[in-house]
Amino acid sequence: MPDPFDETPRLVAEPVPGDNALALSVGELSQALKRMVEGEFGSVRLRGEISGFKRVASGHSYLCLKDDKAVIDGVMWKGSGAALAFQPQDGVEVIATGRLTTFPGRSKYQIIIDRMELAGAGALMALLDKLRAKLAAEGLFDRERKKPLPFMPRVIGVVTSGTGAVIRDILHRLEDRCPTHVVVWPVKVQGEGAAAEIAAAVRGFDALPTDGVVPRPDLVIVARGGGSVEDLWAFNEEVVVRAVAGCSIPIISAVGHETDTTLCDHAADLRAPTPTAAAEIAVPVIADLRLTIATYATRTERCARRYVERGRERTAALSRVMPRLDQLLAPQRQRADEATARLGRGLERRLTFARRELDRSAGALRPATLRARVATAQARLDATW
Repeated sequence: MPDPFDETPRLVAEPVPGDNALALSVGELSQALKRMVEGEFGSVRLRGEISGFKRVASGHSYLCLKDDKAVIDGVMWKGSGAALAFQPQDGVEVIATGRLTTFPGRSKYQIIIDRMELAGAGALMALLDKLRAKLAAEGLFDRERKKPLPFMPRVIGVVTSGTGAVIRDILHRLEDRCPTHVVVWPVKVQGEGAAAEIAAAVRGFDALPTDGVVPRPDLVIVARGGGSVEDLWAFNEEVVVRAVAGCSIPIISAVGHETDTTLCDHAADLRAPTPTAAAEIAVPVIADLRLTIATYATRTERCARRYVERGRERTAALSRVMPRLDQLLAPQRQRADEATARLGRGLERRLTFARRELDRSAGALRPATLRARVATAQARLDATW
């Protein structure tokens, strides 16, 4: 090794390490690093907290994964994002599976995410609790907001998958209990875009006019079958909860099984443990109604007959203690007879008197009497002149 303090002049300078290495362009180095990173790591799984999540118009998503020591950029193409069972949000801890690559021209590495899952139930529950507290503080779950369900809805709207056991169970149960006009609004019930479709369906039913071509429901059932927390996550999304809480039509939420609870259940006017139970709650059994009506009709007829019979009994009892009608009318009849007799006698006297007066007046009107009276009046007149 040459002495660094040796100042002896030399004709040829000692070669510096790396002087004879091949000079690479920046692009060549970038490509070399790309090959090395992609070849060395292949598929990786990263655990970190989502930051700066953004979904662009093309459907692709961009985000960062970070912990307390480092941060890495990530991209998730539209197809991978559509397969997610939950909606990525900032602050959520996840496990992302994908492949490392470098960003061309920038010498920055990133992860292209193929799959993403929540980092355990704890992270999911923390996110759920945070959203629940936020919406509860706004009063969206208050009991005072709950609307009563109609006793026998004319039209029932159903928001669920257009295929599968759920819609079949609901339709069959409604048909068995009380055939009703049903309008189905088919939606995705999990995965990318499910929450938006569910919310749009609820708002769509609420916007229908009462006299439109599509009848406006008197009741809406929002339903899906059972599944994991991730499978049911669309019904915890804020957009769905707000649509359900803001709907003017009464809503029954029937999501999952009896042990499953979503924020949609809290916002709805009533929660049913299963979709089949929702159909049972929505309508009564028509056969039971007919039996009830027949029972009421029989009771009404029986009561009416008893009322009439009791009236007859009371009338008979009163008739036994009341005096006879002819006895009650006897004094009045006697007085009427006496008045009739007095009237006859009075009329007879009046007629006799009238005849006498008529005869007297007739005598005064005889011709001889009239001539005498005229002569007397003429004499008086002559004496005056």
